[in-house]
Amino acid sequence: MKEAQRILITGGMGFIGSNLALRLAADGHRVTIVDSMVPLYGGNPANIPDGTPNITVNISDVRDPHSFEHLIKGQDALFNLAGQTSHMDSMQNPYTDLDINCTAQLSILEACRKHNPEIRVVYASTRQLYGKPQYVPVDEKHPIRPVDVNGINKLAGEQYHLLYHDVYGIETSVLRLTNTIGPRMRIKDARQTFLGIWVKCLLDGKPFEVWGGQQLRDFTYVDDCVEALIACLNTPKTCGKVYNLGGCEPVNLIQLADALTEAAGQGEYCIKEFPADRKKIDIGDYYSADKAFRDATGWKHETSLHNALKQTVDYYRSRMEAYQ
Repeated sequence: MKEAQRILITGGMGFIGSNLALRLAADGHRVTIVDSMVPLYGGNPANIPDGTPNITVNISDVRDPHSFEHLIKGQDALFNLAGQTSHMDSMQNPYTDLDINCTAQLSILEACRKHNPEIRVVYASTRQLYGKPQYVPVDEKHPIRPVDVNGINKLAGEQYHLLYHDVYGIETSVLRLTNTIGPRMRIKDARQTFLGIWVKCLLDGKPFEVWGGQQLRDFTYVDDCVEALIACLNTPKTCGKVYNLGGCEPVNLIQLADALTEAAGQGEYCIKEFPADRKKIDIGDYYSADKAFRDATGWKHETSLHNALKQTVDYYRSRMEAYQ
């Protein structure tokens, strides 16, 4: 990445966006964050301290095309991370999910087309759109069949980005993330990741619930995810393509619970039957095959699951009040 780029991050006060912003700012890039700070969607003032060098925070909603048109001008790159991520919320409020994950994405791309067609764009998508895997590990050739409204709308968001590459020549790439964990993730509930509420219960001295327990998952530490996003941006041959981003070695949820309590040096959990409303949209076993992305960019994991869990818990031990 060339020196002192101007970089825009949508959803930049949230979990992944804030970690990315801090990493880029530390390297001397001029980062502008766009975040609506709607309470349900993950933005937290504690994620970016006031006065952080090289970071400007703009509180606005990506669903407002007029404000975004102004912000996109003059930017060298866009990390498009804004979105509604809760699968249950998407089923209970499907039109809100549609607004954020589809309509807003079109507004963003239209702003790029009209006001900054030279911009480089990386769009953060999700493994959820594969639905219930027919085989694991899941590669990019796996059939697409989302099990919830969120997955359908995120798929549409992907297709918009690819379309604007193919038709208008905007340099867009899509990265399908698996479960990402680490500092600054939402822990007050399970809207971002179930591991968040596990960490909160553990540090509050309460048992956390493991639903089912045998489902396989993979996890990416947020620092590794950030490096993957940057690698995607910096690799021209990723333009117009979709890649999976995988995680550490897959574990089942009981193994994950044991690893969390071991890494934290404390905590208890109980195993419960999967709630009926959740089970309908659960995808069962999932872990990613990301060889294509590794081969394209040279990216690789640097953080083991144990270290990812330990660093996550250690971050929140003295910061619980800011994330309640």
